[in-house]
Amino acid sequence: MKNHFKTFWATALLMAFSLPLSAQENQTENLDFGKIEPYNMQVTYDKTSHLIFPSAIRYIDLGSEHLIASKAEDAENVLRVKSSVKNFEEETNFSVITDDGRFYSFTVQYSSSPPTLSYDLVNLQKSMDKARGNDVLFDELGKTPPSLAALILQTIYKNNKRIVKHIASQSFGVQFSLKGIYIHNGRYYFHTQLENRTNVPFGIDFMSFKVIDKKTARRTAAQQIMLVALRMFKPLTEIPGKSTDQNVFLLDQFTIADDKLLLVEIFEKNGGRHQTLELENADLVKARLINDMHLKL
Repeated sequence: MKNHFKTFWATALLMAFSLPLSAQENQTENLDFGKIEPYNMQVTYDKTSHLIFPSAIRYIDLGSEHLIASKAEDAENVLRVKSSVKNFEEETNFSVITDDGRFYSFTVQYSSSPPTLSYDLVNLQKSMDKARGNDVLFDELGKTPPSLAALILQTIYKNNKRIVKHIASQSFGVQFSLKGIYIHNGRYYFHTQLENRTNVPFGIDFMSFKVIDKKTARRTAAQQIMLVALRMFKPLTEIPGKSTDQNVFLLDQFTIADDKLLLVEIFEKNGGRHQTLELENADLVKARLINDMHLKL
């Protein structure tokens, strides 16, 4: 009987000690499934390396003071990297998050003569898109991954449907119209179109979204509430003569009171052919729901 008790307690102690080890091993294995493999590159002291990302750079973290990195001036998607000292021996790293929600990790070694100084990451982005991984969530987009927001913007643009037919502005041979309002995860998608019927190109200076009082819409700027577009499908550029172009803008969800208007304004660069769309709350609440399972627009 005593031998049976000894065997029992020995087995119990062995199981008690092995369970934490098994849990640690399982945690390690689980982390391996989510591991992001870094990309290797070499830097030097006398030359600058450049990385071109498919989207604007939002965040940079350097693993060592031996590295210097910054965004290039007037180029939000280009990163400059170089060594701050000569011949550092230990390997280091840096990480980058871009505006489309992608996370990039790089392992860096020093080289007196790096084989490559310029990197184009567009093809890398395509391979990451196929894997559907490394999607970082941003506060302004809520629970919508940036890649999904970009896909919705692209789908609305490519489908180019007109579901709103009564909101437009026309003057000086230019017509500005709202083609649709969509809603997804607490965010609006405004689909607009600008048609230039003249021979004079229409250079877009900027667009604005603002809420104003109906009574003071054309007289004063008092009590205006400016709304900021979180994303747009493509940059604001120029509409050549005799041509039409469209764009899609992502904004936070909101509604307005009956005595308010939403003004969507587009301003011509070095010109006076500005156009304004007026929306009421009734237009906003009719926004079409987007099904993100099939992107039915």
